[in-house]
Amino acid sequence: MMKEIDLYTDGACSGNPGAGGYGAILIYRGVEREVSGGEPSTTNNRMEIFAVIAGLRCLKERCKVNIYSDSAYTVNAFNQHWLENWRKSGWKKADGKPVLNVDLWQQLLELTQQHEVRFIKVKGHADNEYNNRCDALARAAIKKLNEGA
Repeated sequence: MMKEIDLYTDGACSGNPGAGGYGAILIYRGVEREVSGGEPSTTNNRMEIFAVIAGLRCLKERCKVNIYSDSAYTVNAFNQHWLENWRKSGWKKADGKPVLNVDLWQQLLELTQQHEVRFIKVKGHADNEYNNRCDALARAAIKKLNEGA
């Protein structure tokens, strides 16, 4: 039987672009694993996508993954089939302009194909304890980057 994992993710940026951080929490049968990190010069959207990538990279076998994100950009790319359409159109948006963050979308697409994934939009900065914890992880990663600068 396939393991079912809950993956909560969030990305943050101090300035956009600026120092960015991401946080992810994987939950399996009540056991939690946190991952986080950051980049000195990035965007909020890149960190939102990277948070999901970082979480999925932790999985060692095919799993059923419920991905919870407050990023409409990330969730809609899957749930509204933007990613599929972008890929088919040579990574161009409906207006003909190039899709941003193609490198990350390609990585994420590859990772999601290894699992059975479902994207669930959660309200950011509300009462979801795991989303709030991911936000705190992302912000702590930014703080660490800024202190090291």
